[in-house]
Amino acid sequence: MSAAREGAPSVIRTAALTKRFGRVTAVDAVDLDVREGDVYGFLGANGSGKTTTVRMLLGLVLATSGEMDVLGEPMPGSARSVLPRVGAMVEGPGAYPHLSGRANLAMFDATGPDGSRRTRGQRVEEALERVGLASVDMRPVRAYSLGMRQRLGLAAALLRRPRLLVLDEPTNGLDPQGINEIRTLLLELNREGTTVFLSSHLLGEIEQMCTRVGVLDGGRLVLQDQMDALRGPTGRTEVHTPDLDLARSLLATAHVEVEASDEASDGGGRLLVRGLEPADLNARLVEGGVRVTQLGPERRRLEDVVLAATTSGTDRFGREGARA
Repeated sequence: MSAAREGAPSVIRTAALTKRFGRVTAVDAVDLDVREGDVYGFLGANGSGKTTTVRMLLGLVLATSGEMDVLGEPMPGSARSVLPRVGAMVEGPGAYPHLSGRANLAMFDATGPDGSRRTRGQRVEEALERVGLASVDMRPVRAYSLGMRQRLGLAAALLRRPRLLVLDEPTNGLDPQGINEIRTLLLELNREGTTVFLSSHLLGEIEQMCTRVGVLDGGRLVLQDQMDALRGPTGRTEVHTPDLDLARSLLATAHVEVEASDEASDGGGRLLVRGLEPADLNARLVEGGVRVTQLGPERRRLEDVVLAATTSGTDRFGREGARA
């Protein structure tokens, strides 16, 4: 994964970005900082203002107040020069339902300033290949599943080989295998130099992919930092073992918390230990006959960090296993 360099230029920057619909403030003075090389996770519960923010960044909705730059140029004033370098999928993929996926991509490519007819077919096939739709026949898009439509929308976003990729809930409708494939693809694109801005309400998706995170709550940006900083060590050592009772008896002088696993057939689980250095802890357990399967510093979970920063709590945020 290509981590953003310290001091890397911003590819998205907003200052007090605000959008009101009548008396409702959907986005409230948001200051985004997305740097070149980021996989930026824009996290928030449904209705928190994520999609409205994305639409403003792309010039689809005018801001009530505030400023924003995309790829170093002010938006929406520079949309004509900025948008050809941005791949985007917002609020689900758009397509002509009576046409095939290939025909839709060819039409989309033809509308762009760099849509050379001579190489169009090659670009379309490459985009379909990258999202796993190369083997799909010429059936119309109305016959596609929701997951296939999501893949087609992502293919459209990749046609221009964008410098910046802006995606709103890109794994919606995908099965676990499809989610993993899209995750792998986005990380591959990032390694190749594309900055990824990923809007989602799914904590697991953001935690597995992103190098930097911003959290919206009620239209306000309540958290923005590097993922490594957010998930810093807690000061405790995490130990996984099938010998919970034996391990606990050996560590009677240390502060130990035990979490048994209901799924482990051997009755195992994990210990959270404070007050012992990891090397000393490991030596004491191994010498006492404890089978240690994993040992290392415990890190904060993104779920806990988000819960502490928001008023809505995490019950409105999706979990990895709760995808539709």
